[in-house]
Amino acid sequence: MQFTAKQISEFLDGSIDGNPDVAVTELSKIEDGKEGSLSFLSNPKYENFLYSTRASVVIVSKDFAPAQSYTSTLIRVDNPYSSFTILLDKYNEAMNAQSAQSGIDKLAFVHPSAKIGKNVFIDAFAYVAEGVIIGDGCRLNAQTFVGANSKVGDNSTFFPGVKVYHNSIIGSRVTVHSNTVIGSDGFGFAPQKDGTYNKIPQIGNVIIEDDVEIGANTTVDRATMGSTIVKKGAKIDNLIQIAHNVEIGENTVLAAQSGISGSTKIGPNSVVGGQVGIAGHLTLAKGTQIGAQAGINFNITEEDKQWHGSPAQPLRNWMRASVIFKHLPAIEKRINTLEEELKKLTAELEKNTLHNER
Repeated sequence: MQFTAKQISEFLDGSIDGNPDVAVTELSKIEDGKEGSLSFLSNPKYENFLYSTRASVVIVSKDFAPAQSYTSTLIRVDNPYSSFTILLDKYNEAMNAQSAQSGIDKLAFVHPSAKIGKNVFIDAFAYVAEGVIIGDGCRLNAQTFVGANSKVGDNSTFFPGVKVYHNSIIGSRVTVHSNTVIGSDGFGFAPQKDGTYNKIPQIGNVIIEDDVEIGANTTVDRATMGSTIVKKGAKIDNLIQIAHNVEIGENTVLAAQSGISGSTKIGPNSVVGGQVGIAGHLTLAKGTQIGAQAGINFNITEEDKQWHGSPAQPLRNWMRASVIFKHLPAIEKRINTLEEELKKLTAELEKNTLHNER
């Protein structure tokens, strides 16, 4: 594929500084740019790369004022990062269209009772169980398993090794990356008098709504009863544990290595940083923002609030505490010094008091 700076500028509704006829055939990071590539500059930290990059075209802010000379043609837009992601999306669509496959590989297994939509690709060693419904345009890559009576909407993609347990409901345009498990048993065991545990049957299911993306090696457990729900537009990173009966709100983002305990509900448009631990049976308000490695063991009722630390506290409180924490050794030394001085003053005062009494 080849496009000129003029074509790209018109598509992005931008303006050109430089040669409108220069052609690009690929996208690149600005620091790795070469002739024929297109990049972008959004973060001021990367401005110096503009003056050394060999990229033929660079997307910049419409208000950007270069401090040095450069060789690239510039396309000026309102939001360089957003514009570049639009191009990435179009590029990805084109690449997928070129490599698009459909049909069922002879080494795949599809149960006779399963219903398969149009233009579906099922790769070698995939397994589609009885009663499954697969929507149009889906891609089930190698070694994907879809359990009995599960439903998958249109244009969803399961990368190699995805496991979807029985009765799961997956929406349209859902992407699930390799080795993620959807619908495994929730962690439920009843303690007995003799110290042993009886397993609590997990008879619910998992619902993944439309436009959700789930990273690799993530687990979404089935509900004990009812449903574990990941709502529309949520984005879930790699290595995340979502326990039974959890609800993830619309357009909520979860970063890697976080764990959400059973029956907790996270409100829409929330952001959970990496390695966050959230206790069970809690409710987190809309727009909650949780910093990395925080621990949440209480309900959050105020919307659009930032929390940090473990146990978590409001951002401003945490920042103040962090400043104090860094100076604790010095503070301890000062306290010890003051205590010694206080002892001396007290002893001197007692000595003077005794002297006066005589």
